Amino acid sequence: MIARRAVLASAAALALPACETKREITGALLGADAERGHWLRDTSARQQPAASRQTRVVIAGGGIAGLAAARALRKRGIEDFVMLELEDAPGGNSRGGEIAGVACPLGAHYLPVPGDAAREVQHFLEDTGLRKRVAGRWVYDERHLCHAPQERLFFNGVWQDGLLPLQDVGSATLAQYERFSQLVTRAQQQSPFSMPVATTTPSASHLSLDAMTFDAWLLREGLTDTHLRWYLDYSCRDDYGAGLAAVSAWAGIHYFASRHGFQAPGHQAEQAEQAEQADRADHASASTEGVLTWPEGNAWLARKLVEGLGDRLQTGRVVTRIEEGRHGVTVDAFNAGANVMERWQAQHCIVALPLFVAARTVQNAPSLLVERARAIRYAPWAVVNMHLREPLRDRPGAPPSWDNVVYGSRGLGYVDARHQSMDPRPGPTVLSWYSPLPEGDRALLLSRSWSDWLQVAQAELAAPHPDLRERVTRVEVARYGHAMAIPLPGMLGRTAAGLPQTARLSYAHADWAGYSVFEEAFTAGHRAAMRVR
Repeated sequence: MIARRAVLASAAALALPACETKREITGALLGADAERGHWLRDTSARQQPAASRQTRVVIAGGGIAGLAAARALRKRGIEDFVMLELEDAPGGNSRGGEIAGVACPLGAHYLPVPGDAAREVQHFLEDTGLRKRVAGRWVYDERHLCHAPQERLFFNGVWQDGLLPLQDVGSATLAQYERFSQLVTRAQQQSPFSMPVATTTPSASHLSLDAMTFDAWLLREGLTDTHLRWYLDYSCRDDYGAGLAAVSAWAGIHYFASRHGFQAPGHQAEQAEQAEQADRADHASASTEGVLTWPEGNAWLARKLVEGLGDRLQTGRVVTRIEEGRHGVTVDAFNAGANVMERWQAQHCIVALPLFVAARTVQNAPSLLVERARAIRYAPWAVVNMHLREPLRDRPGAPPSWDNVVYGSRGLGYVDARHQSMDPRPGPTVLSWYSPLPEGDRALLLSRSWSDWLQVAQAELAAPHPDLRERVTRVEVARYGHAMAIPLPGMLGRTAAGLPQTARLSYAHADWAGYSVFEEAFTAGHRAAMRVR
């Protein structure tokens, strides 16, 4: 992820308890520029263009979809294009920064090893050297695969391996784990779950699941165990920004069925045999739980996509108007740095904007775009990066892992930026704590100071880490008011309607898939670029 524009908070610092040597904790608020984004709604602020330029293709939006589109254009030999990005750096939710020399994510922090349905993503990883053929088999660079231990859960007063609650749970809970595993396997056998979703046509069974919430489906199947439901709710909030009471049953099952399934405890031998069979079939990437990650998160991938763009990347541009004409496309964008409106005349425009923004900017917007924009809902997010002068003291149980989660908390736990380091010596690090918020808390997201967010994170991590506050030196909070599209019931049916492509306009954004993950955004951008003539 690429560093974002910082909005400094109050200069007031947090003081440590009086019994310790007083140290100041400094902080800042980062994230999407809400003022710039809201400027689009203020019609009184519109200006006439001060300059007009020409290019073959305009890419409106510099998130992963837009960056993937730029890569695909260049692969085709099309170099005459411009990318207009609202923020001061591209990457969308896949950006990062650093605190006191320690790289950390500002958004997405990993990419599961993609399955064969995500061919375009696989090819990109081959270009970066992350994936290659060795002795006839696909192999991923182990330096970039998540190092062990990968995950742990603070549950019943101790850390345990993995995120599924296991410590001292009863036989009834284990039976429910087994039941859910069987249902996921059955769903996979009825009709394949693929990522990206556009690679298959929704089946009748998928549409049936899409018609109800995950919560309703679980109750129908008699899955009422508290520990199972917490874990499934956590999984949905992790990928979708909302829990099982909000997302569709299709989305809840898709989380597992499109990747590695759901393995109930005690199936290690069976899992090993399945992995071995997958290896022999040369489909290991689709069936194992490998995760690609970096200290700066998916910013590593975003930087690879930005390489070579040069001045074709125009940041600080608020796209205000996209109009398709008989002989071309007109795109107006406000240059925030120069405080002037600019106009681009192009043969084609790739609209790589969130749907609620695209519906405002595309003139005479097609009904499909307007309807989808009205139906979609977004989860607000906060990513709280806390720089520590030294590692935290640890509780008994599983050792420090890449992903560290507290059972029962509203947050999603924290990622340790130094986990991928090959240096075994303890030292300063950054913990990235993730917190999706209910849609109605968007105002709360923006009103909290960085010190407020530190207090929230500290409260959620108090049980395993009571010494957190005394080790923090700086806090930087990335805030996203419209971070992720939530796959509500009915989303899959709307996705099946396709995209409102025209001769000169192509649409590319993860929103069109109904949920926000790298594979969906990248594939959408690649395919939009392939339509350019």
